[in-house]
Amino acid sequence: MEYPSPRAMTPDVSADEQLMARAVGRGDHSRLLAPPNPWVGAVVVAVDGTSFEGSTRRPGGDHAERVALARAGGRAEGATMYVTLEPCAHQGRTPPCVDAIIAAGLARVVVGLADPDPKVAGAGIDALQKAGIEVLVGVGAGMVERQLAPYLHQRRTGRPYVVLKVAATMDGRTAAADGSSQWITGADARADTHRLRAESDAILVGAGTVRADNPRLTVRGVEAPDGQVVREPLRVVLGSASPEAAIHPCLEMSGPLDGVLDELGRREVLQLMVEGGSSVAGQFLRQGLVNRYVLYLAPALMGGSDGRGMFDGPGANSIGDLNRGQITSISQVGDDLRIDLELT
Repeated sequence: MEYPSPRAMTPDVSADEQLMARAVGRGDHSRLLAPPNPWVGAVVVAVDGTSFEGSTRRPGGDHAERVALARAGGRAEGATMYVTLEPCAHQGRTPPCVDAIIAAGLARVVVGLADPDPKVAGAGIDALQKAGIEVLVGVGAGMVERQLAPYLHQRRTGRPYVVLKVAATMDGRTAAADGSSQWITGADARADTHRLRAESDAILVGAGTVRADNPRLTVRGVEAPDGQVVREPLRVVLGSASPEAAIHPCLEMSGPLDGVLDELGRREVLQLMVEGGSSVAGQFLRQGLVNRYVLYLAPALMGGSDGRGMFDGPGANSIGDLNRGQITSISQVGDDLRIDLELT
């Protein structure tokens, strides 16, 4: 379905974009709570200019639209709602949001993105328009696309959005010649990694990493808004883990990576974090299955070629075959450097 350009529909685009930015910010509040639902934010602006915000709660709880409407109460009559993703029109874990919007008497709904979920896919927008509500789609679309990238990717492809995390020295070594690797990066970088785990629905490592490091892969030191308990991601092992391994309970998987991702997508995994080791990282890289690389670089040098590299296996045969991309973010985390990279 095609929608008119936002600039063709309203003379005050900047105000709409600013309010959509507030809705996006509100959506961040539910990033650790909402999955496998999208972390949506909403702002209701009453006729007198008073505003009321909401974000999606845990699965089974109210979506952002209903939270904002409940806070607005009777002042929603004739108001405008800014919502990052198209309101649902189907019965899921909760009733359709479009029903609440129509019943509240809103005059206008500004939507960041249409929802690619086949259960929605324009049905929410159609329902609002048929009820006589003005609907504007596409305001702040770039912001919403970035914020909801894992959800949108999973709904469009059926597979999780893959984040591959590597911690290394400045010369690209992830372990010393004797195999030791703890700790290359500092405490702040490790805390940041736990936040990345909390944002993920599953964490995947190879059986070799389980044997070598015996990781728990749990989330530590991260709190959701209002002190709520953070959900633990599904732990996935490529291969098998011994019964006494700390990673249990876990899902043991084998076979082609394509099939692994398909199965995790069916299990509603929106974001998969791949933590290692270098053999698994190399497989994901060569098969083009990574959506975002998160590299933590420590201010240290291994100083030789006998340490373990980031990726095992054959690399580019020539300079023309390099995996090139775009650095989307660089930040200092304690003494370490975090680089977010997307390959093109």
